[in-house]
Amino acid sequence: MGRNNYGSYFLMDTKDLPSYIKSKIDFFGNDEVLTVDEIGDGDVNYIFRVRGAEKSLIVKQAGRVTRVDPTWKLTMDRGRIETEYLTVQRKLTPGSVPEIYLYDPVMGAIIMEDLAGYTLLRKALLERRRFPTFADIFSTYLVNALIFTSDVAEDHLQKKEMVKQFANPQMCDIFEKLRNTEPFIDLYNRNRILPENLDFVHREFYEDKVLHLEAAKLKFEFMNNPQALIHSDLHTGSVFVREDSIKVFDSEFAFFGPMGVDLGNFTAHLFFAWANADAEPEQAANIVAFKQWLLDMIEEMFGLFAKKFKAAFTSNAADVLAKTPGFCEWYLNTLLVEAAGVCGLELARRTIGLSHIEDLVSIEDEKRRARAECLVLRLAKLLILNRDRVVRGADYILMLQQAVEDEKNNHKE
Repeated sequence: MGRNNYGSYFLMDTKDLPSYIKSKIDFFGNDEVLTVDEIGDGDVNYIFRVRGAEKSLIVKQAGRVTRVDPTWKLTMDRGRIETEYLTVQRKLTPGSVPEIYLYDPVMGAIIMEDLAGYTLLRKALLERRRFPTFADIFSTYLVNALIFTSDVAEDHLQKKEMVKQFANPQMCDIFEKLRNTEPFIDLYNRNRILPENLDFVHREFYEDKVLHLEAAKLKFEFMNNPQALIHSDLHTGSVFVREDSIKVFDSEFAFFGPMGVDLGNFTAHLFFAWANADAEPEQAANIVAFKQWLLDMIEEMFGLFAKKFKAAFTSNAADVLAKTPGFCEWYLNTLLVEAAGVCGLELARRTIGLSHIEDLVSIEDEKRRARAECLVLRLAKLLILNRDRVVRGADYILMLQQAVEDEKNNHKE
């Protein structure tokens, strides 16, 4: 097969995209001159923006191996998973995900809406931008995305068919290793830790068997609870934002798993943004205000999530026993406890593990970065070990305050 007939897979570059797009969809004029820029910087996918005279689109092509390790092969089925997740959520959460124009299984490519006018949430938070309506918009998205794909509101037989449709074992295996195992036991010698924090990590994570027990419980919950269709890698780098709306994308890790994963994972990244701001050498008024806004937003987000979840549960519960008084409250509480544990897992894996987070690595002063990472790890451990008591936004803030106090006391010793 020739390079330009797109009948067999090859990794495209900017020169291939104009003819590829015109051969696949009727979006631009046949004679229109297109410009292409590669805009992605991830480890496993290649992202391109294709522009015409008046409009543009995005092409996301899956690589067969990671950029960081060519021996690490990835399933090409992840493009189908991502497309079908976004298709489901486009119906359940209108306006909250990008429109998909085409999925090409041969080339492993998704052609989708270009989110012009939106900013990646992580970038916005690193710029100290605030979004007063975010907690309201995001909590609505998350409640609808989760509850309407669960046994609470979905037909039980149909839901089981969807579990099969979204089986994603290879991508789940990545998180079972990176998020659920390696921060606690460095099985593959892939963890990356600042020298200043090596002793702390060995003592508090690698050698703490009580922590390992709780991590094991969370790992097996992740592997064995197909509660709802979850994004599984929801964070500030997979949400585009503007003042009045959000767009959730990058859902190639989606599968049926515990509801608390998405809420907890996302919350961890709000704490990363807080830690980045807290590491500023000068705590000017705008930095202090931004940090407080983040904490207020976390508290508001959890309050709104619980309120909307209860309302959606009450209005849509289909199972007769699900309507039993007290069941909704029990169900929500288990979800929230799971979220706290996953928040701790994500804080640990993005600090200790293979895939570090921009919020921390961009802290230029090495001592301040080491302190920020140690603080994050203290918070991670508190959340994992005390997750039964962390079900409100205010509970997270108390845990953060404890982590800050513990870090201060450590430096006094």
